[in-house]
Amino acid sequence: MSKKKYVFVGTGGRAEFFYGEITTNYRETSEIVGFCDVNGARMDYANRLLEAKYQYHAVPTYKAHEFDRMIEETKPDMVIVTSIDRTHHLYIIRAMELGCDVISEKPMTVDEEKCQEILEVIERTGKKLRVTFNYRYAPHNTKIRELIMDGAIGEVLSVNFEWLLNTQHGADYFRRWHRDKRNSGGLLVHKSTHHFDLMNFWLGSRPDTIYAMGDLRFYGRENAEKRGVTEFYQRAHGSSAAENDPFALHLKDNKQLKQMYLDAEHEDGYLRDQSVFGDNISIEDTMAVMVKYKNKTIMNYSLNAYLPWEGFTVVFNGTKGRMEGKVVEQSYVNAGGKKEDEGALKNKKIMVFPHFEAPYEVEIEEGVGGHGGGDPVMLRDIFERPVEDRFNRAASHVDGALSIMTGIAANRSIATGLPVKVDQLIKL
Repeated sequence: MSKKKYVFVGTGGRAEFFYGEITTNYRETSEIVGFCDVNGARMDYANRLLEAKYQYHAVPTYKAHEFDRMIEETKPDMVIVTSIDRTHHLYIIRAMELGCDVISEKPMTVDEEKCQEILEVIERTGKKLRVTFNYRYAPHNTKIRELIMDGAIGEVLSVNFEWLLNTQHGADYFRRWHRDKRNSGGLLVHKSTHHFDLMNFWLGSRPDTIYAMGDLRFYGRENAEKRGVTEFYQRAHGSSAAENDPFALHLKDNKQLKQMYLDAEHEDGYLRDQSVFGDNISIEDTMAVMVKYKNKTIMNYSLNAYLPWEGFTVVFNGTKGRMEGKVVEQSYVNAGGKKEDEGALKNKKIMVFPHFEAPYEVEIEEGVGGHGGGDPVMLRDIFERPVEDRFNRAASHVDGALSIMTGIAANRSIATGLPVKVDQLIKL
């Protein structure tokens, strides 16, 4: 049996999640045949990781403008896109035109025009696109879907959904390329795509009308000045002002970040350690969104990116009662910025309050691996074959589009002050 051939576009932090999996668990059926990036030093580091950490061989590297040549020379079956968000559509579209299927890191893209272009190329070429939503696979999130499907609280009429990003993970979006809204679509697209996908998945519905508000209230120089901060810097590396700042990221102290970013910045000028209280931040850190779904459910959603713990609380009000879920992913961050595993659960609880009956806590199986055990199941779905699944957790390009359209419509609403209908932005 011939092996399935993969190439990667973008070799930053997210790429290793996938190439590490291929080289660890799928060597018999899969092979990596190329890396593509704007930065040669970063690709060289990825190759060093392949050899030293995964006992794999180095693969050919291609600069971003050599993408077509990479496809021609390596003849991959699948392109894995882990570049910055605003470039996803370029590689998805070109890969399909050149005959490849695609796996894209979320979000699929950052605005409605690029989304429409992707949908059109899928129709034109018949190629497949998978978007990686690991949260669907976490046992507690699957359990919520199961309870709703099985009618534990009847028809869901309204939802309150609050997501908290903490002062380590949340702050990190304000240090790097995400801080420019043109790159990421802001957190309502880049981050909330996970959360809006979960809600589409939980409710078995899709967004209809969206109204949103949001602003930059905590990060950014102006907000820090209002709180009495007097010392500022543009980036942490080489700055004395950054030494005592609990929000500073010190690349030289982290072997991986040093090699991936600090040692590579001479090639493209990308600074991974910008000050979260610097200038030129165009994304929001405080957001509220109201969504009406096609099935008439109403959701209130909030996202704040500067809180002491990370995770979410979600409440479903239904015709037969109420369900409350709370998941703490990172309990706190100490001043030294000690890194806890992303998605490592500290505690989780689901309670059901039926009408006229005693409330009960729902048992949740323990998952092994990142994002509450969701990552390994999703990776098996991607690199083997999707198993029979009554919950339909494997996300298609339609799921990818629906998840970003809530955030894209929310961005439009923030800009105009008006409610936005998803169907007026995109044709699915």
